[in-house]
Amino acid sequence: MVQPPATHSGISIMYMEGGLTMIAVAVAFWLPQLGSAWFSRVESAFTRLARRKGLSVLVVGLTGFLLRLAILPLCPMPHPFSPDGYSFMLSADTFASGRLTNPTPALWTHFEAVHVTMTPTYQSMYFPAQGLVMAAGKVLTGEPWLGLLAVTALMSAAICWMLQAWLPPSWALLGGLLAVLRIGLFSYWIDSYAGAGSITALGGALVLGGLPRFMKTVRLRYALLMAVGFVLLGICRPLEGLLLAIPVTVALARWALFGKNRPTAVLLVRRTALPLALIVCGGVWMGYYNYRAFGSPTTLPYTIDRAQYAIAPYFIWQPQRPEPAYRHALMREFYHKMELPAYTDIHSVKGFVPQTVIKIARGVLFFTGIALLPPLIMFRRLFLDRRIRFLIWCLVALAAGQAIQIFLIPHYLAAFTAAFYAIGLQAMRHLRVWRPEGQPVGRTMVRLTVALCVVLGGVRVFAEPLRFHLAVWPAVGISGWVGPSSLSGAERVKVEDQLEKLPGKQLAIVRYSPTHAASVTWVYNCGDLNRCKVIWAWDMGDAENQELINHYNDRTVWLVEPDTEPVTVAPYKSPEQLVGAAR
Repeated sequence: MVQPPATHSGISIMYMEGGLTMIAVAVAFWLPQLGSAWFSRVESAFTRLARRKGLSVLVVGLTGFLLRLAILPLCPMPHPFSPDGYSFMLSADTFASGRLTNPTPALWTHFEAVHVTMTPTYQSMYFPAQGLVMAAGKVLTGEPWLGLLAVTALMSAAICWMLQAWLPPSWALLGGLLAVLRIGLFSYWIDSYAGAGSITALGGALVLGGLPRFMKTVRLRYALLMAVGFVLLGICRPLEGLLLAIPVTVALARWALFGKNRPTAVLLVRRTALPLALIVCGGVWMGYYNYRAFGSPTTLPYTIDRAQYAIAPYFIWQPQRPEPAYRHALMREFYHKMELPAYTDIHSVKGFVPQTVIKIARGVLFFTGIALLPPLIMFRRLFLDRRIRFLIWCLVALAAGQAIQIFLIPHYLAAFTAAFYAIGLQAMRHLRVWRPEGQPVGRTMVRLTVALCVVLGGVRVFAEPLRFHLAVWPAVGISGWVGPSSLSGAERVKVEDQLEKLPGKQLAIVRYSPTHAASVTWVYNCGDLNRCKVIWAWDMGDAENQELINHYNDRTVWLVEPDTEPVTVAPYKSPEQLVGAAR
């Protein structure tokens, strides 16, 4: 694999965050009155805005959207670079073309890709929500990423709205802005095409924001917003949606049967009939999509692709799958080296505890980084806090669901993002009133924590010109908030742009070296291969390559070797042509 330029070696932002966090904590103890007058003035203006709840939600959403657009010169739109991202790009291209799926291409074994289902139809293996959002961005603006940006801004606004139902307005506004800083500007949810984290978090925020409002007012609009949230979860990450639905359903049932302000049966039916119908419609549409893409309404996304390619299952009680007959060594290496070790470790006595700790750390650090860890010293008070007790039970349900899974990536937790923020902010509230030896240490610690998040946001904006370390795929760690370097995926995009500019259609046959990274595959294509200006194919040997070339005889054929420095792009020559050239 081509090594990233030296400009991305340097100080790690995560290390800087850890050092600055320790300094902030120390300063809070040594100088507890630091900047008190200035912070008080800022908080006063902040509180005045927060009292206008609708405006606060709008401000959070617009801040996330406009600020990310403003920093595009320094933090440009990402390139697709991971298997997930390329898979969602296929989904977006398919939907933007007006199709739910694509027919299996001729000679499809040349085009196999990780996380892409080739039969019975050719489509992303994932649930369709992210692809639909990216397709909307592509149709409306020409850029799939702008669809993700819009949804991420809506997610931050929805988190603020959800927090207003659980916390005082000023803390809700703070939570929404922290969501912008920590997730909406730099995380892999916005700086890649993988994960569908923002859409899932939006759905979860609508559910958890609508729940207390509906139980208090029994208004139809809140029930409808909850239904929209559940539909989003159902077409994005239904397992986590189910984990959220369990405590929500229990809370609604308890309120409807035993609550002091429980509604009459007639009123409850009137208020829930339309939302339930909306959820049913979402389920029916999902069944239709499954039927078109995978052959049966009950065959869920993931199912066929995992059965065809995967060795490691998703759940701890499932046995290891028999190894399929892989046609490409790199795909075999992906499923063996990228997935199987986690399954093997978690099924061993020595490996279970470390793997569980890694899963917990990966989830916590994504949402908190290091800067937001200090308020968690108030965890004992959190468990005694009745205001957020229900949200803690939600996280208990989440933990139970994640404990039975082999893998954990932060977007698996996305449905509970708003709950994480509510609990973290309540910890901040407890920390703010903490006064060891009568000094306002806790208040200063909270103030410095928020200020540090703002400072780190500025550092991240200028990270690349200042030569701070940002990892390039596949070395990208997705447990932190800093996100990947803009160089991730750049080499393939550069080659594709070069081929796109040539006259006529192009066929790029990709030949890897034996040391090529399993997670970096270049063979991904659009939905309609006959329409693609450039199609990418595996090098499968002279005879099979010639069959492919004969089928696509209207294309100029190139041999692409990604592991040379620089990447080699040369006219493809058959053995006969090579012999003739030698003569």
